[in-house]
Amino acid sequence: LTQRLKICVSAASEASERDIYMRFMKCHKCYDIIPTSSKLVVFDTTLQVKKAFFALVANGVRAAPLWESKKQSFVGMLTITDFINILTRYYKSPMVQIYELEEHKIETWRELYLQETFKPLVHISPDSSVFEAVHSLIKNKIHRLPVIDPVSGNALYILTHKRILKFLQLFVCEMPMPAFMKQTLEELGVGTYTNIAYIHPDTPLITALSVFTHRRVSALPVVDHHGKVVDIYSKFDVINLAAEKTYNNLDVTVTQALRHRSQYFEGVMKCNKLETLETIVDRIVKAEVHRLVVVDEESRIVGIVSLSDILQALVLTPADSPFTGFLRVLEILENS
Repeated sequence: LTQRLKICVSAASEASERDIYMRFMKCHKCYDIIPTSSKLVVFDTTLQVKKAFFALVANGVRAAPLWESKKQSFVGMLTITDFINILTRYYKSPMVQIYELEEHKIETWRELYLQETFKPLVHISPDSSVFEAVHSLIKNKIHRLPVIDPVSGNALYILTHKRILKFLQLFVCEMPMPAFMKQTLEELGVGTYTNIAYIHPDTPLITALSVFTHRRVSALPVVDHHGKVVDIYSKFDVINLAAEKTYNNLDVTVTQALRHRSQYFEGVMKCNKLETLETIVDRIVKAEVHRLVVVDEESRIVGIVSLSDILQALVLTPADSPFTGFLRVLEILENS
C-alpha cells in the first residue's frame, strides 16, 4: 500500500507540474494582460475599404474591430487577410485598376465576401481567464481576440498568441519547469511537418497571395531550388503594398516585393527538430516573431512551428492529459 501511495503521490506531483502553465492561465484574467497604454483603432463599416487599409498602415496596427452603427455593436474584424482576399479576388493585371479596393465600403466587401456565412464576432470579456482566451484562439483558429467590456460594450484590446506567450514568459522563472519543456520538438510532435506551404524567390506575388488564401497560413517560407530557406514572406509584409500603393502590380516576383521591406527585418528565425521546447519558447519570445522555420543541417525546410503550436503544447495539451484528470481526482479525495 505504501508503495502504491508513493506512486500515486509521484504521479500527482508530475501531473501538478505538467499542467502548471494551464493553472497559471486559469488564475489570471484577460484584464491582467492588457497594457496600461496601447493603441486600438476601430473602423465604422461605412468607411471605404481603401481608407481603412491606409489607416492600418498609418497607425502601425494589423487589425481593427468593426463597428456597425445600425446594430450599435461590433460585428467583426478587418485584417490584412481581408486586404489579401480583395487583391486575389479582383486583381486582373497591372493595367486594370482594382475598382473594388478603390470604391467599396467595408460593409459592401463583407456582404460580398461573407454572403450567407456571417458568423458572430468571436470576442472575450476582460474578466475571463487567460486560459479561456488561449482556448478560444486555438479552437476558433483565429489570431486576434478582441477584449470587449460586457457592461459598456467598449473594445479594450486585441489579444494575440504573442501577447499571451510574452505574459507567460515573464513568470516562467518563478514556476517549476515541467519535464516536457526539456523534451525536443520531435519527441513532443510540436509543429507541422507535412504538406508545408512555401514559395520560391521567383514566385509571382499574385501566386503567393493565392497560396495565403487557399492554405490559410500566415507566412510562407521562401525556398530556393535546392530546398534551402532563404527568406520568409508573411501576411504582414503584404501591407507594404498598401503603404507604397504598389498593389496594382502583383505580377512582380516575391524577391522584388521583399526589396521594399523594412531595413529592420531580422531575417528568417530558424530551429531544428532536436532542440528542446524550452529553447524554442525562449527564442520565439525574444525574437518577437510569429513562427520559426524548422530546418535540417543543410538549412533545407523541414517544417514550421507557430505560436499557436507552442501555446497548444504548453497549455492545452497538458490540460487534456490523463495526468490532469488523475490530479483532479486526488484533489477531490483530499478535500472530501
